[in-house]
Amino acid sequence: MIYKNDVVGISSTMLNGFFVDWPNPPNPQTHLKLLKNSNKVVIAFDEDTNQVVGFITAISDGVLSAYIPFLEVLPAYKNTGIGKELVKRLLKELDDIYMIDLCCDDNLIPYYENFGMIKSNGMLVRNYEMQSGISNK
Repeated sequence: MIYKNDVVGISSTMLNGFFVDWPNPPNPQTHLKLLKNSNKVVIAFDEDTNQVVGFITAISDGVLSAYIPFLEVLPAYKNTGIGKELVKRLLKELDDIYMIDLCCDDNLIPYYENFGMIKSNGMLVRNYEMQSGISNK
């Protein structure tokens, strides 16, 4: 497994199978765009299959705050330590940032607590019409 901190050499054809159970998942082209537009990214790449098998992103002001919107590992690669490695590498990249936030489902709280994160309250808005990243209007 290779871990990369950029999308150099990554094409949309290497991004299949993510966003499982999303009613309107982003297509691979939109997925590549969200990776490119993120301030920080760590990608797990399987050289044997020439595919991205996991990724994590952060959006940051580069001074005090960062938000982690995505951590995804392909179903066939789950429970192999890839997600853990992605989180560790991204948190190391964000070492000089005061606050790092993410939102997760309740069942994932223990997972993130293992990285020293603490449970917090949050508020959010979801515009499901834009879930794929493509306007339906």
